Amino acid sequence: MGRRLIVTAVAGVGMMAVAGAVLFLPGEQGSQAARSAPRATAQDDPLTGQEIARASAIASAGSREHLAAGQTKLLYVERDDDKDAGERRLANAYLYDYGADQLIMRTVDLGRGTVVEESVARGVQPPPSKAEETAAAELLLADPAYGGSVRESYAKTGGRPLRSASDLGLRGLIFTPAHERGSARHCGIHRCLRLFVRLPDNTWLDTSRIVVDLSAKKIHTLEW
Repeated sequence: MGRRLIVTAVAGVGMMAVAGAVLFLPGEQGSQAARSAPRATAQDDPLTGQEIARASAIASAGSREHLAAGQTKLLYVERDDDKDAGERRLANAYLYDYGADQLIMRTVDLGRGTVVEESVARGVQPPPSKAEETAAAELLLADPAYGGSVRESYAKTGGRPLRSASDLGLRGLIFTPAHERGSARHCGIHRCLRLFVRLPDNTWLDTSRIVVDLSAKKIHTLEW
């Protein structure tokens, strides 16, 4: 399937994915643009915003109950670059089931409006989504040991109280333990993030020992 995105995986398990993006049409003169018919989307074009929304809805249809309960979340949708697809437009939707700790990939045929392939794997950890980074920051702020110091540091550097996790500059990386003996030893099977937090003055909090476990909804402190 063309280009590959390397993901962190337990026991060397990998998964196939290809970058997709929202297509922005170049500007044209107003009256001419209004009269022009939209160009047909080619198989190799990036996904449009409409296609991403359509693929998301189709891929999520079988998981609506778990999505509503927060047990499963749609991470993102990317174009499938399968060279054997012919003229078909395919998209890969990645969902994570935090209850079963399973990654679900559903390939959607956008023309037919159906899921044409599904795979389920444990221990496969693609990069975190923006929503997961925000969820990890919310868990950090709610933690009695760390939340207060994060708010204090934000207020000191920003000159105003922290309103929500979305005020923070966030960057998340998947955490897979090497030889952890503490509470973070289940990460790699659980969905765990190392969260980097940027403050208003562009300095970064020292979060080097903090791991956010999205599966267990806990904060782990690494021991060293």
